[in-house]
Amino acid sequence: MVAAAQTAKAPFIRIADRFALLLLPVTLLVAGVAWHVSGDPIRALAVLVVATPCPLILAAPVAFIGGVSRAARAGILMKGSTALEALAQIRTAIFDKTGTLTLGGAELIEIDVAPGQEAEELLRLLASLEQASHHVLADSVVRIARHGNLALSQPHDVREYRGEGLRAKVDGVSVAAGSRPLVLGNGPLPKWAENGEERHRNAQVLRVFLALDGELAGVFTFGDAVREDAYDTLCGVRSAGVARIVMLTGDDGAAAEKISASLNLDAVIADATPADKVATVETEKTMAPTMMVGDGINDAPALAAATVGIAMGARGGTASSEAADVVVLADRLQPVAEALRIARRTRGIALQSIVVGLALSGAAMISAAMGHITPVAGALLQEGIDVAVILNALRALGDGRREHNRPRRTERS
Repeated sequence: MVAAAQTAKAPFIRIADRFALLLLPVTLLVAGVAWHVSGDPIRALAVLVVATPCPLILAAPVAFIGGVSRAARAGILMKGSTALEALAQIRTAIFDKTGTLTLGGAELIEIDVAPGQEAEELLRLLASLEQASHHVLADSVVRIARHGNLALSQPHDVREYRGEGLRAKVDGVSVAAGSRPLVLGNGPLPKWAENGEERHRNAQVLRVFLALDGELAGVFTFGDAVREDAYDTLCGVRSAGVARIVMLTGDDGAAAEKISASLNLDAVIADATPADKVATVETEKTMAPTMMVGDGINDAPALAAATVGIAMGARGGTASSEAADVVVLADRLQPVAEALRIARRTRGIALQSIVVGLALSGAAMISAAMGHITPVAGALLQEGIDVAVILNALRALGDGRREHNRPRRTERS
């Protein structure tokens, strides 16, 4: 990645290089006209000395390298200046659902508790039992309990029923947790549990039944929750200039609509295979520069097909990270909006440095042609313009928020 980043030039930089080549004949023309009109070769020499291609040759690379470095400090790996420049021009954003807009794991949604029982104690007993389980849900249950500072006990006489649940003794109590058939058999649900069962009948959730000494004591409902920073991230993406936001998922429509209800999306596409995802990205690309954000191996083809692919790489999604142009190293969605902001700011600084540097260089050349600048003064001025352009381009290393929020002076009445 480093080798590719060092050798690949962004289109913006390549254009700047081509304009730099045009600067030579323009400089020779101005110097020749100055000599011909004035008859003084010193004026031509002053023009040649003061002319500088550095605003074109140095400004863009310095700014883009600064932008890549700034992104790295924010936990965002950009694979070279090409990815950074392409990201600055994105107008459509496509997000995967599971693991991207959502946490991608089982989060505790609610607990239905039997009369006379306490939710906290039931969670403690369930987490104590799940310490002995190899189920993917077990880690989430234990993490939730420890986050609530619950003291877990060691389970004894554990029996695990593959795909169904567990039975064990916890603090002298016979505890069973898992599916309804394991815990209740063919028995009916108690009245207190019927409302919860009906409420989640068609939802994409996992229900864990917990019985104490053979009596149903609680029902835990787990589901994939929206990331806490998802809504703010999407708002940040829109404020960065993205006009269209799409959620693209392989999950069914009901699960997709449930997640999208809390987010400000322009379109939701569900039941998508990896091939469908690629086709969707290609369609969106024909209308506007498009970025795809995903985390799984099934997102890798779509990430590669997008104008810019952004991988959520914190959980080790190797295939998606290799296919993507940008990798978010933290397990958060907010860096996606930050990457867009950094890219747009960096490109703006590069363009500003080029325009201002060329304007100063052009003004100096005209002044030298008119005899106002000597060759020695022109050499110093030329170096001053180069330094000013480079220093301005190095602003891309900064955050930029302080500049944006700096209070303006107001005139006193």
